[in-house]
Amino acid sequence: MTTTPAIRRLIGTYVMLSMLTVVALAVLAGADPGQATPEAWVRGVIVAGTSMLTLLFATRAAKGDARAALRLRIIVAVLLVAFTAVLFFLPLPAWMVGEQAVCAVLLLATAVLIFRRPQTR
Repeated sequence: MTTTPAIRRLIGTYVMLSMLTVVALAVLAGADPGQATPEAWVRGVIVAGTSMLTLLFATRAAKGDARAALRLRIIVAVLLVAFTAVLFFLPLPAWMVGEQAVCAVLLLATAVLIFRRPQTR
């Protein structure tokens, strides 16, 4: 599987949004600490880290690396489950719930594209 430009754009947007979330948390920590809760920090940093892994796998898959393509499929599926669980069970500030929902939509669109495409061997 090679990643398409659409897949790379979706993942790139996910990475940018997750990094901007960490920046927003840093700003809010000083301006409005109630909006930068410990749960939000942990979630924000985890999402930023996994977004970078997702980008790494997509980049390698685009170069024809079959193992990276498999890893991309796995991480996207796992992240979709994690985002769903977080939205329902983790107390986050409202702004971050919205951000997490947008990330989940980006990953869902990515999943549709990467699981729809036929695998090459």
